Amino acid sequence: MNDGLRRLGYDVATGKTEYALTRPGGTLDAMADMMALETAAVWYALVDAMTDGPQLDAEEASFVLARVVEALGEVLPIAVRAVNHDGTVARYIAARRDIGAAVPHMRP
Repeated sequence: MNDGLRRLGYDVATGKTEYALTRPGGTLDAMADMMALETAAVWYALVDAMTDGPQLDAEEASFVLARVVEALGEVLPIAVRAVNHDGTVARYIAARRDIGAAVPHMRP
C-alpha cells in the first residue's frame, strides 16, 4: 500500500485485513514485518509446489503472479532495512524504478 499503512493480519471475527500506520522500530512495525515475511514464505512454498504440478491457465497464473509481486513488495523494504548499513541500497532502488518504467514498453 502506498499510503503508509502496513498489513498486520486478519481480524478473526470478520475475516477482514487489519492495517496500521506503524512507527519504524515499534511493536506494530515488527508485527507487520512478521506478517510480510510469513506471507512471502507461504507464497514461496505454494509457487515452488506449483512448478512441479499441472500447468496453470492464464487467469490462475496471473492471480498467483500478482500475489507473489505483492509479497515481494512487502518484504523488500524489510531486506533493505536489514542490509542498508552504508546507504548503497539507494542505487538499487533507482535501478528498480528505471526497470519498472521500461518493462511496460517492452515487446517480446
